[in-house]
Amino acid sequence: MQPKYYLKSLIGIFFILIIHKTNAQENLPVGFSKEEIQKMNDPDFAWPEYVPAGITNPPSSKVRNMAQWEEIQALTITWTSYQSVLRDIVKAAEKETTVIISTGSQSDVAGIKSYLQAGNVPLTNVKFNITPINSVWIRDYMANSCYTNDVDSLILVDWKYNRPRPEDDALPQSIAKFLNIPLYETTSGSTALTHTGGNYMSDGLRTAFSSKLVLNENTSKTETQVNKIMEDFMGINRYIKMATLPYDGIHHIDMHMKLLNEETLLVGEYPKNIADGPQIEANIQYVLSNFKSSFGTPYKVIRIPQPPDQNNGNAYPNNNGSYLTYTNSSIINKTIIVPQYYEKYDTTALRIFRNAMPGYTVVGINSNSTISASGSLHCITHTVGTTDPLLIVHQNLPNTSNSTTPYEVNARIQHRSGIKTGTIYYTTSLSKPYATATMTLTNAGTNTWTGNIPAFPPGTRVYYYIEGEAVSGKRQVRPLPAPKGNFTFLVTGTTGISENEPAFTMKPAYPNPSKGITCIPFNFNKNMNGSITLVDIAGEKVATIYEGEMIAGEKNYFINTIELSAGVYFITAETDQGRFVQKLMVR
Repeated sequence: MQPKYYLKSLIGIFFILIIHKTNAQENLPVGFSKEEIQKMNDPDFAWPEYVPAGITNPPSSKVRNMAQWEEIQALTITWTSYQSVLRDIVKAAEKETTVIISTGSQSDVAGIKSYLQAGNVPLTNVKFNITPINSVWIRDYMANSCYTNDVDSLILVDWKYNRPRPEDDALPQSIAKFLNIPLYETTSGSTALTHTGGNYMSDGLRTAFSSKLVLNENTSKTETQVNKIMEDFMGINRYIKMATLPYDGIHHIDMHMKLLNEETLLVGEYPKNIADGPQIEANIQYVLSNFKSSFGTPYKVIRIPQPPDQNNGNAYPNNNGSYLTYTNSSIINKTIIVPQYYEKYDTTALRIFRNAMPGYTVVGINSNSTISASGSLHCITHTVGTTDPLLIVHQNLPNTSNSTTPYEVNARIQHRSGIKTGTIYYTTSLSKPYATATMTLTNAGTNTWTGNIPAFPPGTRVYYYIEGEAVSGKRQVRPLPAPKGNFTFLVTGTTGISENEPAFTMKPAYPNPSKGITCIPFNFNKNMNGSITLVDIAGEKVATIYEGEMIAGEKNYFINTIELSAGVYFITAETDQGRFVQKLMVR
C-alpha cells in the first residue's frame, strides 16, 4: 500500500470512528422515542429531577423577547446525530456569527474539528462547549434571548423541557455559564412552565404565537396563568394560540409557520384537502380575523409548499409520509438556512424566501435525514442575541398614489446609550447610489424617529433602508442586510387612470370555496368611498362586508360564511371610481 493512500485510509477510518462514537449516543427523535413512551407508561415512572441553577423569580424590570431576525452573537448546536447536516449548518453560519458546538466530551473536539475541516469549514468562528447532552433538538430545550427595558441587559429565559431528557434540559445552564449571561428559569413552583422552542415565535414587540400544545402540557394552570408567566419572564402581553394539527405529531408551529417580520407570516400550504391543509388554513383565518399585527394592520400571508415525501411513495403525512417543511428554517443574521429535499419543490421554496427576504443570503441544506425524525434546521439550531442591541422597528411603506408630497418614514430606534442620529437611505434604482435624508426624534416616549423621502412621479419604485447610530458609536441598519436588502414601495399616481388601469382592484378571495373566515384582498390607487357587499344568486343582498372610506394601498376585508347556505354568491365592490364583482362559492 502506498503511504499516501494508507494515510487517506487512516483518516477515513478515523472519521468513521468519530461519527460512530457520536451516533452511539441516543439518536432521539423530536417527539418521544418508543423507549421513552414505554418508560412513561410504567406506573412507577417519575420525571428526572431538575435542579434549578438560575433565577426562578421573574426579572424585576420589564423585558422584551427578541425576534429571530434581530442581530445575534452566536448560533448554538449540539453535536450528536446528523453530522453532515450540522456541518452544512456550521459552514453557512460561521460567516455570520460565532457557532457554539456543545459536545459531551473534550475528547470529541479534535474529531469534530477534523470532520469540519474535511468539509472545507473554517474553524475561526467555531467554539466548543463541553457538557452532557441527550439529543440534537436544541431549539426545543435551549433558553430564549430577552432584554431588560427593551434594549438594556441580555438575559436567557429557560422553560421546563417536555421530554424526560435531563441533560438536554440542563443545557441552558451550561450555555449561560459559557457566555456569562444571567439565566432565568420557569422550572419550579408557581412559575413552572413546560414549553418548547419549536412551538414558539415572537415578533420582538411582545406578541407571540404557539399551538395550544402549551396549554395541553400545563393542565394544572389556566390559560391566564400561562399568559402571566410568559409576560412576567419574557414580556409577552399578547399570546396567540392556535389549534393543534391532526397529522403533526409534535404540534410545533415551526413545522408549518414562520414569522418573517413583524407583520408577515410564512405559512406552509398543502394541496386542497390534503393532510393538515384544512386546519392550517382555519388557524390562519382565525388569526387574520381576530388579530392585527403590532402595527395595527392585517397580517400579510405568504404561502410556501409543504411537499410530499418522495422517499415514501410521494406520501403526505396523512398517508404516513414524513412531515416535509420549508418553514422550519433559521435566520442567522444576514443568512437564512432553508431545508432541502428534492429539486421539484426546493427551487420554488428558495425563490419564495429570496423574494420575501431580499438581500439575505439564502442557503439550502439537504434535510432528508432529519425530517424522518420529525424535525429540520430550525429544530436543531438556536440563537443567542447580541449583548449590545440597537433596535430598529419599521413598517414598510405601502404603495402610494401620492406623487406630490414627501413620504413620511417613521421608525422606532433604541439603544441603551441613546440614539445620536437616524438616517434614511433611498434610491429609485439599485444600480444607482443611495441618497440620504436625516431623521429627527419626534416622540421620545415611543423612541420614534421621523424623516422624509422626496416625492417621485407615478411609476417610480422607491427602495430604502434605515440606519441608526447610538451615542456609544454602535451602528445598525434595518433590514439587517442593507444596502443589499431594502424596503420598497411603488408610486402609482393619482391621474391618468385609464380603463386599463383601474382606480382599484379586487383580487381573488380565499379560501374559495369558502366555509368560514374568508379574506378579500383589494388594492386602492387612491382614497375613495364605497361599499363591499355579498349578494346571492338572485341578486339579494346577504351581508354588508364594509362601507365607508377606503384608504390608498393594499387592504384585506373579511367575511365569515360559516352560517351561510351552500351555493353561489357574489362579492360586489362599488365605489365612486368603479365596480367589481367576484363569484364566491360557499360549501
